[in-house]
Amino acid sequence: MAFTHQRLSFMEKAGYSCGDAAANLVFMSMILFQLNFYTDVFGLSANTAAAILLWPRLWDAVFDPVMGVLADRTNTRWGKFRPWVLWTSVPWAVVMVLAYTAPDPAWGWSTGMVVAYAGITNTLLMTLYSMNNMPYSAMSGVMTGDLNERTKLNSYRFVSVNVAQFAVGGLTLPLVAKFAQGADRAHGWQVTMTIWAVACLVLFLVTFFTTKERIKPISETKSSPRQDFADLLKNGPWISLVAYTVFQFGMLALRGGAHYNYYHHYADKAAMFDFVAALGLTTPDTAGTGSLADALGYIVHGTRDQLASSNVADVFNSIINMAGTATTIVVIMASMGLSARYGRRAIGVVCFGLCTLTACAMYLLPPDAVWAMLGLHMLSAVVYAPTVAVMWSMYADAADYSEWQTGRRFTGMVFATIGFSLKAGLALGSASFLWLLAGFFGYDTQLPSAPNAIAGYRFASSFVVGGLFAACTLCLMANKLDKNTTLRMADELAQRRRQAGASPDDDGGSARAVPATA
Repeated sequence: MAFTHQRLSFMEKAGYSCGDAAANLVFMSMILFQLNFYTDVFGLSANTAAAILLWPRLWDAVFDPVMGVLADRTNTRWGKFRPWVLWTSVPWAVVMVLAYTAPDPAWGWSTGMVVAYAGITNTLLMTLYSMNNMPYSAMSGVMTGDLNERTKLNSYRFVSVNVAQFAVGGLTLPLVAKFAQGADRAHGWQVTMTIWAVACLVLFLVTFFTTKERIKPISETKSSPRQDFADLLKNGPWISLVAYTVFQFGMLALRGGAHYNYYHHYADKAAMFDFVAALGLTTPDTAGTGSLADALGYIVHGTRDQLASSNVADVFNSIINMAGTATTIVVIMASMGLSARYGRRAIGVVCFGLCTLTACAMYLLPPDAVWAMLGLHMLSAVVYAPTVAVMWSMYADAADYSEWQTGRRFTGMVFATIGFSLKAGLALGSASFLWLLAGFFGYDTQLPSAPNAIAGYRFASSFVVGGLFAACTLCLMANKLDKNTTLRMADELAQRRRQAGASPDDDGGSARAVPATA
């Protein structure tokens, strides 16, 4: 069976992966902390915060297909998708700082002005995210046509993603607490996010200068966006992946807010203090230790009976995040060959099914079972990690499927509509968590430790998250792109390109392909 052999160098794979590392400095901040940033730092009510999270992301979801049309019709000497990474890098960094800068009370802004500022900056940030990350994601489909090489490329990508998630999940809260000393929590957020913004700018530039687009459509896109979308509606794998993406990213957004509150308000602070003390991360000295851990905000100052206003929950939550992310990185690297052996769909179905069980088990943990919380979180990371790279490879497979069906390739539209479902999932996940708490548990953002609120955190962290994992499993079971079908599809597409007069490994394009008859 003939395949497209387009080997990518280590430098290009690593350089490509930097782009999503940068994106995840924003993405994971949104997933893990943005909900509580608006309620705790901006002081917004649950319903107002839900609206701030919902509407900009829904707008962004609508904008993604527009961005897909623009990207598919972009033609520069750098390619279609790569230049967008460069063009958006500086605006991204600037708006990222603004979005996490809370208005100073001394400015005398009204509540309406604060809400408008939060809505505008969040909308701008989400729009720039689409303008950057949609073309970036589509690049994986045009850098190589080799199925296994694509999986390796996305494995590199998601190792870098998890390194960024390790940094965000492990360092953000301690740094915020560190920079808040002598000022306030708002100042801590502003300084911390400025650090992440500078890192984003550098990483985007690395991606731009180390990557190359190789696969060009056998015929340039001359159809209308309406025709592209009409053809997508005939793409069964794409439909199942759209539904899967809504559920998965809804789960991630909801889980981020639920877990933050679970560890800050349900987990026992004395048990968490004993946990971090066992790691040597406590001191009764309020002046500081001068250590690197203290510089990063990882030392809990005070004693076991002085925990009400301490940073013990920040440190424990961050350790949980880092342990899960480190586990994910190791398992991603160890599981790179699984999709070649069993197929991407099979890996997704099995792993998401197991994630359903580990999520529901969280409800059984008592508040002082902090070591069990760590163990369950790491177990969840083990069963979730193999899905990370293979799922993004399946999106590229869906683009191949459209070309296989129609003879036209519109990678940007495929990834843009996937982006639509991703942003819709994020919007609905964050807002639904707040709606769930307010509607069924009487949640008041001024009373985050009330018994009814804690009951809501536990229910959402376990059964709601588990239900969304189960929905992901069902969507993947409905996807007909199993291992044999993807191999056959890749072989036939490679054969068409050769018959059209260009090697699949060439940088250039060639004539129109013949639609699939199967």
